[in-house]
Amino acid sequence: MNTVRLTVAEALAKYLAAQMIEIDGKKEQLFGTAFAIFGHGNVTCFGQQLKNIEDKIPTWRGQNEQSMATAAIAYAKANQRRRIGIATSSIGPGATNMVTAAGIAHTNRLPLLLIAGDAYVSRLPDPVLQQPENFEDPSVTSNDAFKPLTRYWDRVLSPSQLMHTLPQALDTMLDPATCGPVFLGLPQDIQGVAYDFPEVFFAEKVHRIRRPEPEMVVLEEAKEILMKAKKPLIISGGGVHYSLATDELADFAGKHNIPVVETIAGRATMLQDNPLNAGPIGVTGSNSANHMANEADVVLAIGTRLQDFTTGSWSVFKNPEMKLVSINVAKFDAIKHMSYPVLGDAKTSMTKLSALLGDWRSGDEWSAKAKAEADEWKELVHRRTHPQEGDLLPGMSSYAEVIGKLNKSMEKGDTVLTAAGGLPAELSMNWQNYQIGKFDIDFGYSCMGYEIAGGWGAKIANPDNDVVVLVGDGSYLIQNSDIYSSVLTGHKMIVVVCDNGGFAVINKLQNNTGNESFNNLLEDCRRPEGELARVDFAKHAEAQGAISEKLTSVDEFDAAFARAKEADRTYVIVVDIDPVSPAAWSKCDCWWEVGLPEVTRNEHTAKKVADWEEGRATQRRGV
Repeated sequence: MNTVRLTVAEALAKYLAAQMIEIDGKKEQLFGTAFAIFGHGNVTCFGQQLKNIEDKIPTWRGQNEQSMATAAIAYAKANQRRRIGIATSSIGPGATNMVTAAGIAHTNRLPLLLIAGDAYVSRLPDPVLQQPENFEDPSVTSNDAFKPLTRYWDRVLSPSQLMHTLPQALDTMLDPATCGPVFLGLPQDIQGVAYDFPEVFFAEKVHRIRRPEPEMVVLEEAKEILMKAKKPLIISGGGVHYSLATDELADFAGKHNIPVVETIAGRATMLQDNPLNAGPIGVTGSNSANHMANEADVVLAIGTRLQDFTTGSWSVFKNPEMKLVSINVAKFDAIKHMSYPVLGDAKTSMTKLSALLGDWRSGDEWSAKAKAEADEWKELVHRRTHPQEGDLLPGMSSYAEVIGKLNKSMEKGDTVLTAAGGLPAELSMNWQNYQIGKFDIDFGYSCMGYEIAGGWGAKIANPDNDVVVLVGDGSYLIQNSDIYSSVLTGHKMIVVVCDNGGFAVINKLQNNTGNESFNNLLEDCRRPEGELARVDFAKHAEAQGAISEKLTSVDEFDAAFARAKEADRTYVIVVDIDPVSPAAWSKCDCWWEVGLPEVTRNEHTAKKVADWEEGRATQRRGV
């Protein structure tokens, strides 16, 4: 066997560069981008090897380890899990800064390769800089913190280990059933150790995403369940996007006349003008979708993990006889709430199930109800996005109004992106799908700070179209440095900062559950007497190299957005948002469980808790 003598760092980089993926009949680099902040734990060996392969895998410098790993996640999501981003850091805080990003990727079933430096295996120089020593187990380092938040974890202690761990790591990220983050720890002394690797290990390899096929006996049973339904309903999840099954979804629903509702991850899997699209479901959804779910007797959940915001903490299915059929590549998700599981790829499963169903269709009365409900929701969205004089505080806008303006101004190919606070609900509740995909909300982990970093990663994935980031003032302050990253690297974004003076949506929840405003809105925070200190977000963004402007009225938004579209670099638009007026917040008929006290100390709180508890009456208890 022919061998080549390489260090661990050389072998790792060479292997990653040799991995390809077939997309639409064309070979692409599987690892299409890398993000790095170098320190003593990864610069001397692995850093140089990234430079040596930058013609295949370009490396971009981040400003914060969490945000650069987040950018890699958004890059993978924008590529529908078919291309993967790498994030590498030094040891210590550089590594642990990426733990939050691992949580985002794990929760949202997205691939991410995390590579961090690690402490010396020899232990001769211990304790080294940034090494927290574990008194009971000297083999434990900061990197062990990744274990509960990764799908595959390994610390490379020997060069030969790479020949086992790298194929396993790749398979984990490429398998739709196990897709998620992978972590590799590279001890500083091991990175430079040489080994005679078989040359064949570095041969180019072309990967393809598996499409697991369901068992026919299972599909036959699913067919029987569906054909007995009078009011069937499809819940379309993010797995429909990742399976590239949006056409099959429309065909399946149309052929069998089954209304469709969308989860947050499944938003924009079906165009809004499709008469079978009944809108977004759940707490952050629409009355139309929730009313359909209330009556459904068979629910076909496709590619969704059925998060509590989708199910209204399992209260949205009010028909006690409702049967749940779940199509999913992951058994863990498919069997939830005693559903009838169909283990298989969304595209393949829908195609085969449709063939078995033949010409069977649900009743026209049920589909007509879906259209009527959706039409009412669209009228409500129009009212929300066009507030009347006096609805809002003077000079302020609402999230919905800004979203409505974006919805009509964005062009084909543009992506809208947000993550945390009030914006995910408002965007999901009010967005109209004029194009398939191009819609990204991290509401699995709901990570404040995903927005701007995610926008940078999405732009790297889609350089020819605009990425429009919606971010609140709270999330902006948590993580904003990738405005500079986007300017530095030439990846223009449009960032809309919605400033409502604090964590307004949590203040709303605080009040709605009977508590007094405290420590959420800036005016309710502990601070000195006198004028409230506020951030000038336009000036702050300008200081990072962006073009920016602060609107004096939302009437200026359309013109500002047009200027942003024409700009040659990242453009930031700041809008004041009403944090307290009832008309400033969208809502729908859906209950959601939050932890409330069994014992209350005043009548006001007691009534709020009692009102909340009424919603529990229809909650499904695990079945």
